[in-house]
Amino acid sequence: MITMELCDRIHKELPKVLAGRDRLYLKDDNSYVSEGDLLIQSIVNDWINDRLHGYQLISEEMAPFNCDWNPLGKYVVLDPIDGTENFISGLKEWGVGVSIYANGQHQESCIYLPELAERQITGMPMKRYHSRIMGLSSSLTADELANLKLQPGLEYRIIGCAMYNLLMAARGSYLVFENIKGVNCWDILPGLNLALEAGCNVFVDGQAYYGQLLFPTKKYHVRIEQKRKPE
Repeated sequence: MITMELCDRIHKELPKVLAGRDRLYLKDDNSYVSEGDLLIQSIVNDWINDRLHGYQLISEEMAPFNCDWNPLGKYVVLDPIDGTENFISGLKEWGVGVSIYANGQHQESCIYLPELAERQITGMPMKRYHSRIMGLSSSLTADELANLKLQPGLEYRIIGCAMYNLLMAARGSYLVFENIKGVNCWDILPGLNLALEAGCNVFVDGQAYYGQLLFPTKKYHVRIEQKRKPE
């Protein structure tokens, strides 16, 4: 579990990360990036240089990218702070997501929720829950919410952090999680792979997902289902 060390590095710098909540920049897509995002990206980049020589970093805050993607390359896919809007608003539901790939094969994924003291890494034991909740992405517009075809017998939640949502889906705290708008690879790869490890049904763009590397060339629709049926 090489990312355990990375979590420890981020934890040691957490006071500085939290201090970055108030230092914000507005991006072209009208979303925010904070100094906290940039500090975590720097911590991860230093960690890669120390421990994962020859790996290329794919990070949200490095986009847009201008390079050729090698399906057999060595990559670390990072979302330094997923749920930045939560983070800058003082909510604790934000997280760091990391997935490591070599030769096109998934090596390890990690979701770390620092203020909730939660981490899940490939190979760690995972407590499983039973739920009748469906999680939805926070990117839905008012019209899209109004047009949702809600399923009887389910409850619904919108949390605003993909790392939190996908970890809860992997653990079974959601019966179903779905993002119908489309999200980037760094938003979903850690959670998708942890959900696969947990035995969930995982779909990307309507097709069964088996752990393959997704590149930042498009946005992906995702759905995670528990294999059991609601009671």
